Amino acid sequence: MGGFLQAAIARAPQTFWGVMGGIGALLLLASLIGWLLHLRRPGPVIDNLNARIRAWWVMAGVLAACFLLGKVATLVLFGLLSFLALREFISLTPTRRGDHFALCLCFYIAIPLQYWLIGIDWYGLFVMCIPVYGFLLLPAVSALSGDTEDFLARSAKVQWGLMLAVYCLSHAPALLLLRIPGYEGQNLMLLLYLLLVVQLSDVLQYVFGKLFGRHLLAPLVSPSKTVEGLIGGGLSAAGVGAALWWITPFTPLQSGLLSLLIVLCGFLGGLALSAVKRSLGAKDWGEMIEGHGGMLDRLDSVVFAAPVFFHVVRYGFQ
Repeated sequence: MGGFLQAAIARAPQTFWGVMGGIGALLLLASLIGWLLHLRRPGPVIDNLNARIRAWWVMAGVLAACFLLGKVATLVLFGLLSFLALREFISLTPTRRGDHFALCLCFYIAIPLQYWLIGIDWYGLFVMCIPVYGFLLLPAVSALSGDTEDFLARSAKVQWGLMLAVYCLSHAPALLLLRIPGYEGQNLMLLLYLLLVVQLSDVLQYVFGKLFGRHLLAPLVSPSKTVEGLIGGGLSAAGVGAALWWITPFTPLQSGLLSLLIVLCGFLGGLALSAVKRSLGAKDWGEMIEGHGGMLDRLDSVVFAAPVFFHVVRYGFQ
C-alpha cells in the first residue's frame, strides 16, 4: 500500500501540489480565524462557521486522496456522491410502492452504468442514456405496477432526482473524457478547477451576504441569498478562477469568463433546489455533513454548473 501511494504521489503534477498547498493554507487561515472568533464571540453563528470549516477539511482530504489515486477512484467517489444525493432527494419527495422497481433501476443500474460509460470513454451513450432511455423507461416500469394515483407527479420526481443527482453531477468527472490539444493527461486539474470555483463562490457569497447583505434576492425561496452576496461573492470567485488560469487550458480572460458562467449556473442551481426544499417544507436535504446540511445541499451548485461547463469546454476547446 505504501508503494502504491508513493507511485500516486509521484504521478501527481506539480500544479496539483501548488493548488492543494493553496487550499491547505486557506483552510489553516480559516481555522485560525474561526478559533479566534470562538474565543472572542462564542455563539451559534460562530459554531456553525467552525463546523463548516471542519467539514471542509474532511472534504478536501477526500478529494485530494481521489485525485492522487486517479480516474477510477474519482469515478467511484462521484458514484457514491450520486447515490447519497439521490437517496436524499427521494427521501424528501414521497413515493409509493409502485415506484420501488423504478427506484431500484435508478440506484443499482443507472448510477453504475453512467459512471462506467465515463470510465470507458463512451461519450455518445453517456450523454443520452439517462435523458432518453431513462426518461422513457422509468415511468413505463412504474406504470406496470398499476398504481395510477399521482402518477405524473411521482414519475416527474423520480426523473428529476435521477437527472440532478446522477446525470448532471456525472458531468463533473466526465471532464476526464475531454481531449484538449496540449492539455493531455491534466483533466483532473480541470475538474479541480470547476469544484474550486463552485465551492468558493458558495462560500464567498455567504461571507459577502453576512457582511454586506441588505437586499434579498428571493426571500421566500432562500432568505440568505442577497444581491450584495451574489455580486461580491460571485465576482470574487470569478477573480480567483481567472487567477487559476495556469492550471487550465484557458487564457486568463477565458478563465475569468468561464468562472463567471460557473458562478451564475451554481447560483441558479442553489436557488432552484432551495425552491424545491421550500415546497417540501424542509430547510436542508439532510444532516450528513456537519454545518452544511445534506450531500445535496453541498452539491446543488455543482449539478447545475457541471453540465454547462462540460459542454462549453467540449465544443469550445476540444
